[in-house]
Amino acid sequence: MSVAIVTDSNSGITQALAGELGISVLPMPFTIDGETFYEDINLTQDEFYKKLEDPEVEIHTSQPLPGDVMSLWDKLLETHDEVVFIPMSSGLSGSCESATVFAADYEGRVQVVNNQRISVTQYTSVLDAKLMAANGRDAAYIKRRLEETKFDSDIYITVDTMKYLKKGGRVTPAAAAFAELLGIKPVLRIYGEKLDAFAKARGMKNAKKVMINAIRDDLEKHYGGVTPDKPGAILGMAYTHNLPEAEEFRAEVEEAFPNYHIDIFPLSLSVSCHIGPGALAVTCSKIFED
Repeated sequence: MSVAIVTDSNSGITQALAGELGISVLPMPFTIDGETFYEDINLTQDEFYKKLEDPEVEIHTSQPLPGDVMSLWDKLLETHDEVVFIPMSSGLSGSCESATVFAADYEGRVQVVNNQRISVTQYTSVLDAKLMAANGRDAAYIKRRLEETKFDSDIYITVDTMKYLKKGGRVTPAAAAFAELLGIKPVLRIYGEKLDAFAKARGMKNAKKVMINAIRDDLEKHYGGVTPDKPGAILGMAYTHNLPEAEEFRAEVEEAFPNYHIDIFPLSLSVSCHIGPGALAVTCSKIFED
């Protein structure tokens, strides 16, 4: 049984890394001043943030075109028996639901996973799917197991500015102005299909402490603690256009959790549209067992 693993660029997996992993990544489209761009194809991170910070530029996220999705599946099914597609969380985009509709025409050969993940945790799901495929599991089994473990992950995010949350309607202009005045940094949590407010912190330094403490609580309560003989979880980090600051924060996280290896990735551009540059995130995912 040959199973191809597919995800989208919201996973943070670049086209180059996808080649190394032996998977396929569907680039997410953006409309910028009426022109369509594709993440990591004809739109780089630097180009995107330059446009995002220009108040005269209109940027809109979009779902992949049906033809792009199914053309990729068709190509993979020429050399594989089945396809497992792991898109971003259905709670954050309609692309998962659309893909599920498309897959109905493939008589079970394409399985769309709705396990409510994005960014580093979505990347972790891809690695779990690769493991199962290597173990000879079929697409239906992989989909079922990934959906059974969809709540075995957490993401905590803090933003540098309220500008983009205000622009997207997630906070009112008055609340954004008040937060900026007092230097308040919101900490958001993605758990399952929900993106919710988790805490408020005075300044970025305190926001980082909130996130580290939240991860520590998750490890102790859900993921086997922090001892080296039972790590229990995989920690990760993500950022938006602020790699030097993210590297500094990674040193703090590694100091707090010295027994954990921590990979760091840029957040997908679809997420960055709504939170802006300067954001930092810490993720925690339970170690998967097939």
